[in-house]
Amino acid sequence: MTTATGGGDRAAARRNRATVLSAAGEAFAERGLDVPLSEIARRAGVGAGTVYRHFPSKQALLEAVFVGHLSGLAASGERRMAGTVPPADAFFGLLLEVIEKSHLRGHLCDVLAADASWPRPLLAAASLRFRRVLTALLHAAQRAGGVRPDLGLGDVLALTVGCAAMLDAHHDRRAGRRLVRLTLDGLRTSGAVTEHRPFRDTGAGSGGAAGCEECGARLTLRPTGRPVRYCGATCRQRARRRRLAGSHDGNPPVTDVH
Repeated sequence: MTTATGGGDRAAARRNRATVLSAAGEAFAERGLDVPLSEIARRAGVGAGTVYRHFPSKQALLEAVFVGHLSGLAASGERRMAGTVPPADAFFGLLLEVIEKSHLRGHLCDVLAADASWPRPLLAAASLRFRRVLTALLHAAQRAGGVRPDLGLGDVLALTVGCAAMLDAHHDRRAGRRLVRLTLDGLRTSGAVTEHRPFRDTGAGSGGAAGCEECGARLTLRPTGRPVRYCGATCRQRARRRRLAGSHDGNPPVTDVH
């Protein structure tokens, strides 16, 4: 075998491996972990023997797929750090990419987290690289004042998992992406959606009201006690008289105490 032939064989082997990994990632995402290796070989356009030469077991193939996924995201984050875009834009750009590319891979995460019986040094290294890149982008965005300072890496990772699940569950991809962006806006320092103040549910389920039940005037809600229904004594008495006039069942009316 000549050197040129040997180099060509190695290049072909690398292409085959990359093709198998791409087909496996799509198959696992679409059909779950029960998809047979023969189906992956068919999708890749290679023989089953080619798949087994590169990946002797489905676990080995699964690990390689996830390593490639994390490595690609880490590389994207590193390019964003080296770019000229504002830190907050780089951070949110990576989060959107993670969510977009991960929304069908939840079961891969579950398996990798649940099965600790097989060696995963490459996966551990890829995971560490990704977490370091995401942490660096988060801290840079916080220093620049574009992201809330009370967030940690664990918060961000949990949020991306939730957003990916939300995107996966939404039938309308465009509408799903809009919800994801609205959710991520809560991480910004400007226009934060959460504040450290008592929260009270004033919806119908709690018996409260956004306005007076008689005149519709805006109510000043109390943080404790029974929900306010009327703006004052006049509306409260008017409502009581209306109930009395409309009562025909002979039962005594309920007296308002608000």
